[in-house]
Amino acid sequence: MSSPASDISRRLGENAEAVCRRYLSNGRREGHYWMVGDIRNAPGRSLYVRLGASGDGGSPGKWTDAATGDHGDLLDIIAASCGHAGFRETLDEARRFLSLPPPPEMPRNPRPPKAPTGSPESARRLLAATKPLLGTLGAEYLRGRSITELCPDAPLRFHPHCYYRASTDDDPVGRPAWPAMIAAVTDLAGSVTGVHRTWLDPETKDKAPVAYPRRAMGHLLGNGVRFGISGAVMAAGEGIETLLSIRQVMPTLPMIAGLSGAHLAAIAFPDALRRLYIALDDDPAGMVALSTLRERAGVAGIELIPLEPHNDDFNADLRKLGRSALAASLSRQLATADRLQLL
Repeated sequence: MSSPASDISRRLGENAEAVCRRYLSNGRREGHYWMVGDIRNAPGRSLYVRLGASGDGGSPGKWTDAATGDHGDLLDIIAASCGHAGFRETLDEARRFLSLPPPPEMPRNPRPPKAPTGSPESARRLLAATKPLLGTLGAEYLRGRSITELCPDAPLRFHPHCYYRASTDDDPVGRPAWPAMIAAVTDLAGSVTGVHRTWLDPETKDKAPVAYPRRAMGHLLGNGVRFGISGAVMAAGEGIETLLSIRQVMPTLPMIAGLSGAHLAAIAFPDALRRLYIALDDDPAGMVALSTLRERAGVAGIELIPLEPHNDDFNADLRKLGRSALAASLSRQLATADRLQLL
């Protein structure tokens, strides 16, 4: 007995050309195939979809990308086109396309209500659909910024087709989804309260060409992206790449990225914290955050020490000056007690 997914895949194959016209609209029919650039509907002829049964045993709806060697069925096409985070969404979309009724079990076992957009629950669901960062476009993006040392337990993940909600500043016919580096935002107890997304372009291996390639969602106030286990000495900053740059030369120093100047100013202090380094960016928001943090740290009895880059930020220092020069610059700014332990 076939599964619901295989039955839907078969039905899609019976309507392969209609599926392609809907979800691969930048392609065209050539003989018994639909030709297009890739699974994300780019113009071109690299990916081909069978539109009918062939003598070599190929089934309608099966596709192959000659450039990458990837292959699959029309459910994969629908998932990539719609930017789905889960397989259930893809099956629902396929049923709507085929004008099929909901599965019989749905009235008895209704799916849980969709989490509100931007909520912690929505962020956790997105994080659950990701995979490890190492070996992905996300790691290549960081490598292009001279960030190569990544701990396997770092709070960074990768999503190959992360939905991008276009703004009024974006191209109205732009792609609905891009690959993305996903960072988990957690509270002091380690619970996930949100995520930060950096959308990426597979062609350039840099940020995607959208108006806002970086966005955070969930509960951010007081929380952040954490590297390492909290301790008596820590560092904090706005951006993920700023702290990852410092971490290339001080990998044992626990750090937290607030993701913006306002959220950096509001980070919650761990009970054990006694000295906090602030990685500054050369902008007004960073100076406002430093002022607020200095006042809060004074009340909490925490020593606060700013770290200043030579360029606009520490990632620019890492890329332009190199690791040795960055380490020397940071060494001059550290407390004497931390130099031998951290560098």
